Amino acid sequence: MEKKLFLLDAFALIYRAYFALNNNKHFNPVNSKGFNTAAVLGFTNTLVDLLNSEKPSHIAVVFDAPSKTVRHDEFPEYKANREEMPEDIRSALPIIKDIIEAFNIPILLSEGYEADDVIGTLAKKAEKEGFKTFMMTPDKDFGQLVTNNIFMYKPARMGNKPEVMGPAEVCAKYGINRPEQLIDILGMWGDSVDNIPGIPGVGEKTATKLVQAYGDMEGLYQHTDELKGKLKEKVEANKEQAFMSKYLATILLDAPVPFDEKELEHQEPDREKLHEIFSELEFRTLSKRILQKDISNSPSNGEQMSLFGESAAEDRPQEEVARDFKTSENTPHNYILIESESEISNLIEVISDADEICFDTETTGLNPLTADLIGISFCVKAGEAYYMPVPDTFEQIVDSLKVFAPIFLNRNKIFIAQNIKYDLKILHKYGIVIEGICFDTMIAHYILHPDSRHNMDLLSETFLSYRPISIETLIGKKGKNQKSMRDVDLDKVTEYAAEDADITFQLKSIFYDSLQKENLYELFETIEMPLVGVLTEMEEEGIKLDIDALKDFSKELTNDLLELEKAILKFAGTDFNIDSPKQLGQILYEVLEITDKPPKTKTGQYSTSEDVLTRLTGKHEIIDKVLSYRSLKKLKSTYADALPDEVNAQTGRVHTTYSQTIAATGRLSSVSPNLQNIPIRTKRGREIRKAFVARNDQFMILSADYSQIELRIIAALSQDESMIAAFKKEEDIHTSTAAKIFNVADNQVDREMRTKAKSVNFGIIYGVSAFGLAQNINVSRSEAKEIIDAYFTQYPDVKKYMDGSIEKARKVGYVETIMHRRRHLRDINSSNAIVRGAAERNAINAPIQGSAADIIKLAMINIQREMHEKSLRSKMLLQVHDELVFDVHLEEMELMKTLVKDKMEHAVQLEVPLTVEMNAAGNWLEAH
Repeated sequence: MEKKLFLLDAFALIYRAYFALNNNKHFNPVNSKGFNTAAVLGFTNTLVDLLNSEKPSHIAVVFDAPSKTVRHDEFPEYKANREEMPEDIRSALPIIKDIIEAFNIPILLSEGYEADDVIGTLAKKAEKEGFKTFMMTPDKDFGQLVTNNIFMYKPARMGNKPEVMGPAEVCAKYGINRPEQLIDILGMWGDSVDNIPGIPGVGEKTATKLVQAYGDMEGLYQHTDELKGKLKEKVEANKEQAFMSKYLATILLDAPVPFDEKELEHQEPDREKLHEIFSELEFRTLSKRILQKDISNSPSNGEQMSLFGESAAEDRPQEEVARDFKTSENTPHNYILIESESEISNLIEVISDADEICFDTETTGLNPLTADLIGISFCVKAGEAYYMPVPDTFEQIVDSLKVFAPIFLNRNKIFIAQNIKYDLKILHKYGIVIEGICFDTMIAHYILHPDSRHNMDLLSETFLSYRPISIETLIGKKGKNQKSMRDVDLDKVTEYAAEDADITFQLKSIFYDSLQKENLYELFETIEMPLVGVLTEMEEEGIKLDIDALKDFSKELTNDLLELEKAILKFAGTDFNIDSPKQLGQILYEVLEITDKPPKTKTGQYSTSEDVLTRLTGKHEIIDKVLSYRSLKKLKSTYADALPDEVNAQTGRVHTTYSQTIAATGRLSSVSPNLQNIPIRTKRGREIRKAFVARNDQFMILSADYSQIELRIIAALSQDESMIAAFKKEEDIHTSTAAKIFNVADNQVDREMRTKAKSVNFGIIYGVSAFGLAQNINVSRSEAKEIIDAYFTQYPDVKKYMDGSIEKARKVGYVETIMHRRRHLRDINSSNAIVRGAAERNAINAPIQGSAADIIKLAMINIQREMHEKSLRSKMLLQVHDELVFDVHLEEMELMKTLVKDKMEHAVQLEVPLTVEMNAAGNWLEAH
């Protein structure tokens, strides 16, 4: 039998698994106990996939020792830049080690040495004993160790096969002749993650060229006379640092670890122990299959079975969620197809007798303005649901739905749906209006768990342990070959559609009870659900766009971009693709050598992000040109060119979609297209707003904007007398603040003082630090600290409020808005200062930003209600955080101004007055 040793680089695999699962939108990593399982599940899946697919004869998992290593003796700053371990990983480590031990796999480490050194040492010893060794890690550094019997083994990702690299693959990847030359490349290049300095100004590309030319670090320093310019200067000036970097990048092969072949033999796992651990973690499928011995060395059918009961050859993705689900195949249910007149009559009788009716529409697409109705499903009892397909033509659909109209108009009934706004818009197209109480399970879950995802499949799996039929099994994956639901067998559509209604009906009772228990039902009932109707009307209404104006603006931007491109290429002295971050980085940092320490991304590439380039402003004229180029390019592609394509062919207007369930603070989000992100700060950007116009000459755009609402909220929440007094006297809050913190009279406040005060006023809301404020207003850190200290001296109750918010969050785990909307802060007690700091800033900001969101939502509901009562022709069109935009009929202008101002300013009663600024014009820019 071939001797195959697998040495797993524990932390590299754990980090990789944790971030892969945490960033997977289809996976909720937090179990019912509030524990983030991403690191445990991801690592375990990786381990089990390896055991199933590779059948190692010998195996070990290698950890870094917690103490400093021998490298720190030579270079104390080694790895000084590394961020502290995320709390979720720290808390997962003991469990991961328990799992490894339950698999009867040895855990290895060596005091004073890293896992890399232990793996390298064992790999070389194993090679002498006739082993083939696979170093399982995504870390590139291990490439220096490969031989004909030692390989790098990168685990599979998202369905791809594992990558196995020997000498040929490593040499080809890095353009070298021998794998050990990778040490010299790493030594010259450096590593920002491990704080290996390298040679300043030498990146991966230059390091590779130098190794190709001179063989290694020693060869380079024997031929420095052949170098030229700044490269020669930097190489010669940093010789000691270069060789230190090579030492730090070298994996040591003399770690004091014995090679015990017997100890490393792969053993059968302790299934009872694994079952106990997996049950506690709620890994139901893992637990079940451990007991059924699905994880074994020799499958009885000769097929390499994976943890998930499928062939390993199918390469299941690492991020697969291992849980034990009920499905329609193993769960009793009664789903009924409704086609005949008598069946329809029976269905109407059933839903007429019900107090709560769950319904779901099946359509030809995701855009309710263009999609056609295919059918509608109903459920009034768990486990039983109905599906009624509709005819093909619009007129026939309208006719077929008429019999349901009186039921939907019944105000005594509760209508349940998942993402009900979509269904409302579909039904409106065919003349059906809902007057009853609505209950949206997606919004209910959002209020309960605002930081989670809210799609129905996930909710079903989480709360019902039921895995629904996937839409892709019916119509295929997205793309040109995807079918329409009209093309799917009617029996399959019935099963799918009725199941959706059934699941949603069952989720409603769970979420209703939770909302009541958590005292969140009032928020759901008085704000979020009434807002659904308001947003439905706004989305259906849309806003008119001046397409010709945007086309002219696009041509103007094209000419400006050409001029900027010429200037940039002239500065560069060569032709290159400005839109390529890689090529731009090479020009800025290698050709022009703008900075001695080129900033790099986590992957080691040169960074040319906007924040990086902004910090380099003034270093070279090319920087300003590049920033201007990017700004105009985005204006052209994202707005001037893209917005005309968003105009609906039927209505001639742009229709955004508002989401109530994306921002955890309670703010609305605008998508497809995002009309909350239309530029306003730059002169060129404002031209886009100019293209949003009134519907015709009988209307004008009215913009109404809350004035400094977040500052007024923090004054009210903190009960700071000084700040409250300033707002009640209608003083300019930034001038008033400047006068206080700089100890001058109001009339002595100059523009610079006011600007600094404005920055600290708004910065406080977001928990700004002295370092952050210093960067914002371009002062020293000590001056920024003095300004913040002076601010809190003048507004002491603001400081008390901030500290109190953090303290309360530490005790109860969440903060609340004025309408008791909650923001859960799992990391508020984290031992990781960076993670904890972010949670503390959220503890300060979430109640303020969330309260502002609550207030404008209440205002929207009240405005729309009165507009309906007065049967006005004017329409509410847009919400952009603190601003509302209306299409106002000229005859209703004064009435609307009074109505909007009253409802916005009196949406809630605070200790400070809310004030609204408004203006009307033919377009959005001039109105704002």
